[in-house]
Amino acid sequence: MTTANPFGSLATIQTQAGEVKYHRLNRLTEMGVGHLEKLPYSIKVMLESLLRNTDGFMVSEADVNRLASYKASSPGNDEVPFKVARVILQDFTGVPCVVDLAAMRAAVKRAGGNPQKINPLVPVDLVIDHSVQVDEFGTEMALFNNAKREFERNRERYEFLKWGQKAFNKFGVVPPATGIVHQVNLEHLAKVVWVEDGMAYPDTLVGTDSHTTMINGLGVVGWGVGGIEAEACMLGQPIYLVTPEVVGFKMHGKLPEGATATDLVLTVTQLLRTHGVVEKFVEFFGEGLATMSVADRATIANMAPEYGATMGFFPVDEQTLAYMRLTGRTAGQIDLVERYCKEQGLWRQKDATPVFTQTLELDLSTVRPSLAGPSRPQDRLELPAVSPSFRKTLTETFKKPADAARVSINGNGTTLGHGDVVIAAITSCTNTSNPDVMVAAGLVAKKATEKGLTVPSHVKTSLAPGSRVVTDYLDKADLSQYLDKLGFQTVGYGCTTCIGNSGPLPELISKAVEGGDLVVASVLSGNRNFEGRINPHIKANYLASPPLVVAYAIAGNMTLDLANEPLGKDTAGADVFLKDIWPTQKEVNDTVAGCLSPGQFTRQY
Repeated sequence: MTTANPFGSLATIQTQAGEVKYHRLNRLTEMGVGHLEKLPYSIKVMLESLLRNTDGFMVSEADVNRLASYKASSPGNDEVPFKVARVILQDFTGVPCVVDLAAMRAAVKRAGGNPQKINPLVPVDLVIDHSVQVDEFGTEMALFNNAKREFERNRERYEFLKWGQKAFNKFGVVPPATGIVHQVNLEHLAKVVWVEDGMAYPDTLVGTDSHTTMINGLGVVGWGVGGIEAEACMLGQPIYLVTPEVVGFKMHGKLPEGATATDLVLTVTQLLRTHGVVEKFVEFFGEGLATMSVADRATIANMAPEYGATMGFFPVDEQTLAYMRLTGRTAGQIDLVERYCKEQGLWRQKDATPVFTQTLELDLSTVRPSLAGPSRPQDRLELPAVSPSFRKTLTETFKKPADAARVSINGNGTTLGHGDVVIAAITSCTNTSNPDVMVAAGLVAKKATEKGLTVPSHVKTSLAPGSRVVTDYLDKADLSQYLDKLGFQTVGYGCTTCIGNSGPLPELISKAVEGGDLVVASVLSGNRNFEGRINPHIKANYLASPPLVVAYAIAGNMTLDLANEPLGKDTAGADVFLKDIWPTQKEVNDTVAGCLSPGQFTRQY
């Protein structure tokens, strides 16, 4: 870290953890440099990095002056040399970075130097999460057997990563079967404010996965990059980006009864994709944020790649502190975040609106239960429109007759036809990081099971939590048993169906699909649903909230109108509708309050 201080901005602040140094952004205001009060919070975070790292070489005083004078209406084409606090990697894209470090060490050794000098210059965490596959499902042994196969397939790679963890300084590895990189980052790795050598500064990062943006929900600036850029940052270099436009997204009101954070993010994705935010920052503001939990914010931030933005940023506020308390961060760290962010003007002010390049607005009360599909995350459909939309897609896009004969699966009368759901997966950090929607899924399973509803045999069901904490609170709420009864046994802790690791369909199903050239469907709580991504046999893929995934698993077919038609019959033969098994928001809130605690996070991590 540079020790230069050309603007005289170095100061100290007292926290519960002791005195720390920091570079005061307000010093620029005192010097008449720029207009700090007008800057979006995300730009202020980048400005702090420039101010702290000004060395006249990689970061110049002119760089600071330009960004401090940021003009939202026309940001210009100057590059910002942004130095991040840390780097995060996932195992598929992160392994090449570690290989390169190892190769550098080998080259130094061959040249007669000390290979121990080759180390990351900023903290680096690699989370092994992309290698588990849903080979086994619907059994109590699914988790064990899938993990066993994961280790068998990846043994050499895992041994190499374990060597790297021991060999390099500032390099940590989160082992397999722990969770998904972005959820682990949110629940455990992120600090919001970092301290190194007594210097406090915002926790910023880049990651080798596009959904690194999920951490924006906690008030941390960061986004996904390629391996070369990540390696450069690991070795202390800035990442260069053209001064971004910042689109302000105002939220007001509150979600109506029955709507979830997933419905909200699908709505936001549709709006922003239509507006066009590629290579732009999106920053959320407005009174609607006051009651929006970090879990809800992270759901929205996660899908920044789907709505096309570099990131979707939520500034630090009371909700940030509440989440840090919930997830077991220390009192000293929480105090540091509050004091530092308020001192630096990085704390979200209710009565202050930065100047944005453009502004959009959403009344949260207009959000309705939705799915997105059959092949793009921005193609949102409100629940009553799903069935007619699928029928239209079947005939117009796939050129199939709506009344095609069904194909026999095994000769015992069981058949498969167009629109049948063959994968229903509660998966992806997008939603498994959010206790509200996960508990809602458990409550739907409970109510459905109690009424005698079951899942058809042609549906491959799976639950892949983004961290082991999810299992803890579902167990404590006594909801796991009901998910299990519907076939949603835990299959692994990592990225599964959302990235195409759904595993093969049962052979009888895949043969029926091929033999009948069927257009079958998947429903998943993920972020991407492009044709062929989820499974090569599935042409229609729909994104949905975890409770809707359970509902569609029971329905078993996309042609059923879940808003108006019964899902099935109860044990007495009476029709059961979605509204009969859908929990109220109070039920969800009360259950979450009773089953989630900081101790679960500290114990698991």
